[in-house]
Amino acid sequence: MLLNVHGVNNVRHTEMLTAEPLMPESSACEVEMAIEKLKGHKSKGIDQIPAELIKAGCRTIRAEICKLFNCIWNKVELSEEWKESVIVPV
Repeated sequence: MLLNVHGVNNVRHTEMLTAEPLMPESSACEVEMAIEKLKGHKSKGIDQIPAELIKAGCRTIRAEICKLFNCIWNKVELSEEWKESVIVPV
């Protein structure tokens, strides 16, 4: 998937072919560091899962999150739900 493509109406039909993956899969350590950087006391996303719950998760939950990210990365497409966002006026 390409980001910031100008002049393209439907990015889903834009493909980029490479001889090798652009980046390797995420390691458990990378996911662990990203989870630790999550800020608490923020609004929940569309999944209604607060950052505090993810941060409080055990090693098993964090490993499953890593598997999920790698599965999505290898599939090279996001689910429709991940493309949605919620804007809350303040």
